[in-house]
Amino acid sequence: MTEAIVPSSGVLLGRARVPGFDHPRVITVRDGIVLDITAKGAATSRDICERSDAAAHVKSAPGKAIGSLADILANSEAAKSDASRPSLLSPIDLQAIKASGVTFVVSLLERVIEEQARGDKSRADALRQDILTLVGSNLSDLVPGSPAAMKVKESLIAKGVWSQYLEVGIGPDAEIFTKSQPMSSVGWGADVGLHPVSSWNNPEPEVAVVVTSAGQIIGATLGNDVNLRDVEGRSALLLGKAKDNNASASLGPFIRLFDGDFTIETIKSAELALRVEGEDGFVLDGHSNMSQISRTPESLVAATIGRHHQYPDGLVLYLGTMFAPVKDRDGVGKGFTHKINDVVSISTPSLGTLRNRVRLSTECPPWTYGASHLLRDLAKADLL
Repeated sequence: MTEAIVPSSGVLLGRARVPGFDHPRVITVRDGIVLDITAKGAATSRDICERSDAAAHVKSAPGKAIGSLADILANSEAAKSDASRPSLLSPIDLQAIKASGVTFVVSLLERVIEEQARGDKSRADALRQDILTLVGSNLSDLVPGSPAAMKVKESLIAKGVWSQYLEVGIGPDAEIFTKSQPMSSVGWGADVGLHPVSSWNNPEPEVAVVVTSAGQIIGATLGNDVNLRDVEGRSALLLGKAKDNNASASLGPFIRLFDGDFTIETIKSAELALRVEGEDGFVLDGHSNMSQISRTPESLVAATIGRHHQYPDGLVLYLGTMFAPVKDRDGVGKGFTHKINDVVSISTPSLGTLRNRVRLSTECPPWTYGASHLLRDLAKADLL
């Protein structure tokens, strides 16, 4: 049912590939029909998000029907997409793609394990027990940067388990990094990519907030911050290789813009469900509740954009995940890692479901359409 993939209510903003046009089209959904609302001065997701009346504009903008939501969703699955029919794209375009890391205690501990294992997944299970014995469960109530957190930091240093991940997890400064480049993210139904060197990796189900150039959070979407645990575990200086590869940033299916019924408080209480289904019959289910985040969305945005750093085209910010899969897949103690053709579904009722198939980044369609191509095509169409 489309209601499980796209919310049945709310103001939705997206992008689609539509036959007959050289450039992506800006779309919305009304009563189960997808409408092309591309217009001069409002021909990009970025331009609409920068409007002071973004939600009102999308809600009332005139549009042309390009198909039913059900048909377009069906045609957006990479394995069976027909280029002669419309299909969904990532709902963002010129916005910067940023991410915050280690914002939940569970993922914090898994990052410490990765570091201690030096990227060797066979050591993870034993290390997990050792570190939990040392650290205990007292981190969940800590406010990052607080005096109590600093006391825990001193204690952990004394025990010899202090880590750069603990520093950003309970220290004063959040970890903010560039996940991918503008125009490079993939959307609902697309293949997501793993670098071929990786043998220990996982999905990261997250809410991603949409932020204007003025630092205002105006909406949200779902994201998969595809991660290579073995690469990052060898060195945090390899974060770029672990995080930013072809088709490694998935977002969608739509941006849901804030209105009277959908607000930042909805995001703060959202519960995300993750499901991974493999061709080998393996099924992994998990849940992540945003109420357990250790830093508020507002504080993470403030750490990203402000007088210290500007983003004139706005940004989308992955808020981090508490879900680090540890369920054994190929034998006791071997933990979880992806296999090719895994299907990953990330869902929450207020934002719908983001679904992607896992492939190697070298086998996913190459990223060839960038900001320069978009601007040239919009100029030719007299839409700037």
